[in-house]
Amino acid sequence: MHTKFKTTAAALALAACGWACQVGADAISTAIPAPALDTPAAQATGLQTAVLAGGCFWGMQGMFEHAQGVTKVVAGYAGGNKETAHYEMVGTERTGHAESVEITFDPKRISYGQLLRLYFSVAHDPTELNRQGPDSGPSYRSEIFFSSPAQERIAKAYVEQLTKGKVFKGPIVTRIEPLKGFYPAEDYHQDFLIHNPNHPYIMRNDLPKIDALKRVYPELYREAPVMLSSTR
Repeated sequence: MHTKFKTTAAALALAACGWACQVGADAISTAIPAPALDTPAAQATGLQTAVLAGGCFWGMQGMFEHAQGVTKVVAGYAGGNKETAHYEMVGTERTGHAESVEITFDPKRISYGQLLRLYFSVAHDPTELNRQGPDSGPSYRSEIFFSSPAQERIAKAYVEQLTKGKVFKGPIVTRIEPLKGFYPAEDYHQDFLIHNPNHPYIMRNDLPKIDALKRVYPELYREAPVMLSSTR
């Protein structure tokens, strides 16, 4: 259910979001363990990309744009075909797509495992099935789209580590599947959080993620975000 552009629905969503957002706030009050399996910076070469889905891509993009070592973040769609990678079609919940972000990062400054640490703790709630906060439907699912065997190993090992450690009160429902394609979202979605910090949806659901990144992982936070518009 897409509520972000509907005024009356947005008001209802904000009211209904209270419990879900409080759960999220509780989940990001402290740091979670770092991944035991990761790629050492000394072995990393060149820029790499990670594609992650975890609810509305506005907040995901905005939060990761404040992460150290990230050079670009694109909001888009993954999990479906190119022909259906359009906002209105994805909103029907019949395309297989999830709202996602493609993160380009320097692995010598931030590892894939460190990105997943932020993903599981401050970017979204990995225990919510096919929803995040006020948004529901499979397009808001939690999913890691890996593009290499190393990414697959690190992601699966980290989920197992967090599960065995009982880091979350509920089971992790994050899917881990190979990336078949990533398709950038429409221009009006890009850098939406940065351009619209006073939007009620952003203030309620997404700005707390950036605050949590700064508070919980200050070593991975940077004040000035890397905006997509400045990298094009």
